[in-house]
Amino acid sequence: MGVIYIGDRKAGKTHLAMESSNPQGNYVKGSQPIYQRFQTLLYDKVNNKTLATDARQSAYRRTLELQVQTRIRSKQIIVDWFDTAGEIWRKSWQSDNPQEWQRFLEASSSSEAIILILPPHRDLVLNLDPEIDEDPGPFSTLEQWCYRFNEWVRFFCDDCPKSKHLLICLNKADLFCDLNQEAERLAYRHDAYTMDWFDRHQYVYQRYFRPIRSQIQQINDTFTGLSIRCFITSIKSRSLLELPWLYLANYLEEV
Repeated sequence: MGVIYIGDRKAGKTHLAMESSNPQGNYVKGSQPIYQRFQTLLYDKVNNKTLATDARQSAYRRTLELQVQTRIRSKQIIVDWFDTAGEIWRKSWQSDNPQEWQRFLEASSSSEAIILILPPHRDLVLNLDPEIDEDPGPFSTLEQWCYRFNEWVRFFCDDCPKSKHLLICLNKADLFCDLNQEAERLAYRHDAYTMDWFDRHQYVYQRYFRPIRSQIQQINDTFTGLSIRCFITSIKSRSLLELPWLYLANYLEEV
């Protein structure tokens, strides 16, 4: 059993995964060759952004290898990273591409841990920048965001029977909170007392996941022994970016 990394469209999951593998990290590091390869394949240096997933191939399966240093040990985490353009969730695509869909289901059904990357919804972003009301851009409404999460609930409950850890990451935190303040509050440090993992989860869950708490509880009620943890992440805060991986390194079985 292993770890799979998935997420919604426009959630920033490609950039988040790429930066997670940055060898210049604090407690979470990848190798320089793999980081450079991701930059070559996935990053547009001219426009300073990650490349959109090519819709001609609806699912890319990549491997992410990270070395994570916790207070008590160093642990390698190997991740199945499924990057999709969205079509994979359509019934028509699943019917037309049964082998690719089956490979995805096989990985999810045997995974010990799942990392789900979500984008912020429009109401969250408006709290920090009311002027964006004139240009909603890529942000879905709260109703759309909650409706989309229902599909993830169905997926987890039906297709992930062996998962012991579900990490839900609300990404692009720089768009909806005081990044420095939250990074300081939630920080993980080897040499100082910080929040424990449950307290971090409770703080983030209560503050940022309120609209979907009942759906998260539905997932919890479906599984015995499943640990759900909520995080906020951003490529602009190494401290927040590393937290999900540090949690996994503390609690995963050997993979």
